[in-house]
Amino acid sequence: MASLRMTRPVAAIALSLLGASPALAEAAKFGVDFSWSGTSSCFDPSSPPFTLSGVPAGTKRLVFAMKDLDAPGFPHGGGSVPYSGQSQIPRGTFAYKGPCPPQGQHTYQWTVEAQDGSGKTLATAPAARKFPER
Repeated sequence: MASLRMTRPVAAIALSLLGASPALAEAAKFGVDFSWSGTSSCFDPSSPPFTLSGVPAGTKRLVFAMKDLDAPGFPHGGGSVPYSGQSQIPRGTFAYKGPCPPQGQHTYQWTVEAQDGSGKTLATAPAARKFPER
């Protein structure tokens, strides 16, 4: 049996056609992308630049966390920033322990939570890239 993989926009359309709540369909549209642009040294403490899309209505804070998928036990941390409608989070907005694979490339995943004013998570979006980029 073939597996079905849906992109976020297709998932949002499917959820709305199935009668899911508007909030659930909106949460499926939340996306994030990032670049290692400017990150050249091991454990660079300046966060990478992020691009956001489909941020749910009512979002007041964005919480970022990074994980090394090849060494998941290593703590990299992350940060949080107030949200006021911006689609770009510039490089260096928060400090964290940047990537530093011991040898070769590792895949790092950022997970971003959109939270309301009470800290309730409205949606979550992941994005992953290898470092160093080649």
